[in-house]
Amino acid sequence: MAKAEAAEQKALVARDDIAREQAFREAAHQWDRAANRERDPARKRLYADKAAALRAGIETADPGDDGEMTSGAEPARSAGAAKKDPSQLN
Repeated sequence: MAKAEAAEQKALVARDDIAREQAFREAAHQWDRAANRERDPARKRLYADKAAALRAGIETADPGDDGEMTSGAEPARSAGAAKKDPSQLN
């Protein structure tokens, strides 16, 4: 759980969209790992929900947002940052 929270914090202070997205994906992965290790069903569901919310927030982030978190666990992209075609990178 501590690693997941640290990854979320890292995403909040990321300087660019790519770093932010990678950090949110890492946080989601860490929440999944925490859920898999958890024995309490309520906490397990909570951790899995946090991971799902982070992933959903990454995929549905609005390019017009200001880059700040809009709600508890959803990332947002900064203004003017459109999703780039991977084949056009490098």
